[in-house]
Amino acid sequence: MKIPLKYTLRNFKSRRLTTAITMTGIALVVFVFAAVLMLAHGIQKTLVATGMPDNVIVARKAANGEISSIIGRNDLNVMLTLPHIAKQADGKPLASGETVVIINLQKKTGGLSNVTVRGVAPEAFLLRPQVHIVEGRMFRAGAREVVAGSAIIKNFTDTKIGSQITFGGNQWTIVGKFDADGSEFDSEMWGDNEQLQDAFNRQGGYSTMTFKLDQPEAFNAFKAAFDAEPRLQQFEPKIEKKFFEEQSEGMATFIRILGIFITVVFSFGATIGAMITMYAAVANRTVEVGTLRALGFRRRSVLSAFLIESLSLALIGGVIGLFLASFLQFFSISTLNYQSFSELQFSFALSPSIVFTSLFFSLFMGFAGGFLPAVRAARLNIVNALRSA
Repeated sequence: MKIPLKYTLRNFKSRRLTTAITMTGIALVVFVFAAVLMLAHGIQKTLVATGMPDNVIVARKAANGEISSIIGRNDLNVMLTLPHIAKQADGKPLASGETVVIINLQKKTGGLSNVTVRGVAPEAFLLRPQVHIVEGRMFRAGAREVVAGSAIIKNFTDTKIGSQITFGGNQWTIVGKFDADGSEFDSEMWGDNEQLQDAFNRQGGYSTMTFKLDQPEAFNAFKAAFDAEPRLQQFEPKIEKKFFEEQSEGMATFIRILGIFITVVFSFGATIGAMITMYAAVANRTVEVGTLRALGFRRRSVLSAFLIESLSLALIGGVIGLFLASFLQFFSISTLNYQSFSELQFSFALSPSIVFTSLFFSLFMGFAGGFLPAVRAARLNIVNALRSA
């Protein structure tokens, strides 16, 4: 014989206060759990959006990021002779040698923070069509001018169009604002490559080199030609999207480990709350359980009924917590990306896998909190249960 689901759901009304408290506890734990996963996913999503699938970025093999890489001008000239590099209308390779430096700026919230300044060639905007000027104008070649990403202007003082900032021993004028569709470039400043190299005495080379492939599927052939060139053995080409995705792994993993550890600690409290609620439900319904057993319901049916009740309670709490966490997508935060040692703005991001993982986590808490009380209910002696009336 099976216990109707209606009986299980009806029992939510028996202890409304404790049930509501337990669901609230589970909802808060799931909220924190989902927020941590959304935070890590937001970082990855921001950095992955930085790269293009048909761009190849070249950096020194030993470098941990762009800031620690260097490519000599002679090496750059060798790279430009490789096959499968897209050409512009005038026949020039569609490529951009770029210099990346870190400067300090004053945040609007107080304190200094690192900002990436990228020296680029004019081709950089052709390589990244997601980057476009939205206010002001483009910097002029040969001038101490920069354009600032939308996140820079939002989060730092004295970064409006027309403002002047000092770095590299020179005054630089912010002449424009660009938007990069939520990618890492939004947290950068771009200027003329030659001017930036001159200011930081980096005339000897670039940080990285970016090419556009003539066909997206030509990367393997390009890499084979690259690896066959003996003068380029100290460098490594990667699809730009993959390169920036790898840059996010360290920080995202750290956030997940730290956040999940904190969440697991909180989950003990929520699980104990669910257990107390279910033990109270068993104690209040001892006669009902005895009556059900006397009517012929088996122990496993009683166990299933109480376990389903606990899982339902946890699932409702999980859905509430996930619903509240979904509103975090409307907020963006900025932090120091220790991979690039510079400020990075990103938004919380929800994905189907986060939804599934969060709900599974809530069900796990419900199962852990409801299993022992359900076993106790199933093991009640029929006669003793009926006598307790």
